[in-house]
Amino acid sequence: MARTPLSWLAERHALGPRSVRTAATASVLAAVGIIVTGGVVRVTGSGLGCSDWPMCTEDTLAPTAEMGVHGVIEFTNRLLTGVLCAVVGWVIVAARLQRTPVPRVLRGGWAQFWVVVLNALVGGVTVWLELSPYIVAAHFLAAMLLLTAAVITREATLEGTTDGAPARPAPSGRARSLATALTSLTAVMVVAGTVTTGTGPHAGDSSDVPRIPLDWTGVTVVHGVLAALVLALAAALFAELSGQGTGGVARRRTTILLAVLLAQGLVGLVQSLAGLPEPVVILHLFGAALVWVGVLRVQLAVRPPGPSAPAPAGEPAPHPVSDRAGPPGRTAPTGPR
Repeated sequence: MARTPLSWLAERHALGPRSVRTAATASVLAAVGIIVTGGVVRVTGSGLGCSDWPMCTEDTLAPTAEMGVHGVIEFTNRLLTGVLCAVVGWVIVAARLQRTPVPRVLRGGWAQFWVVVLNALVGGVTVWLELSPYIVAAHFLAAMLLLTAAVITREATLEGTTDGAPARPAPSGRARSLATALTSLTAVMVVAGTVTTGTGPHAGDSSDVPRIPLDWTGVTVVHGVLAALVLALAAALFAELSGQGTGGVARRRTTILLAVLLAQGLVGLVQSLAGLPEPVVILHLFGAALVWVGVLRVQLAVRPPGPSAPAPAGEPAPHPVSDRAGPPGRTAPTGPR
């Protein structure tokens, strides 16, 4: 069996479920933060504050005084990727040192690591191609993919708890179908939102950055119609869960999602009518992240009951899981209990 620092540490120290749950929660918050700060870079026109990547310029790693505030904003956003890496590393270590290992959490941590790498590479291509609106959209979607992995990982840490366990009786098949449709349509709405951004005035820099050659008003109307359909699906799911008297966790999460959707719709309306003021655009990006988190939590709440929950935290630790598989998260069989 391959020996790694983590396997050596796992033989001597063990952590309880709360540690990995805290780390997973921090990774969700960090993923939301990277989406919001990316929006700050765009609306302040700082996307090319650093003209190269991974260096800020051909000769300097950090911005110089001549670059002004735009260089500082862009470079600060890059530094946040380092913070994100630290948080994801925390998730991986905390998951590896659990008294009763949960492979899904460890796999989720490694998935986040690779998505962070992907997002950094797409960010570099964004700079090299001077803020092509298509690559900017891909950069945002990569950040949303990271948020997806973070939410799923955190949900895995709740298995065996009151919050994470599927409701009894389980939600109906119709409720699960509505939730799947809700998730799919929300994903389409998010993609449509990136197209709307790509046609709008906030190009990310004050230079002559090309935009997606579509009519902004027409794309915005399509995005708004999709948002209305998402709201209608969420309301239908809530009615289904309430009418059957099932899915307590799912019903509570759907209630929260409805409130977030209504607030996000109001922000979107104000944003469009007011001519896309920068603070409202940033708030709308924050709302988009919250909507996606809410939809994912609803989707995960209506899934059929899975395998039995992990053993309680006080149970003796099994033989440590091997790190031989590395990032993909495959684990070797545990020893006899």
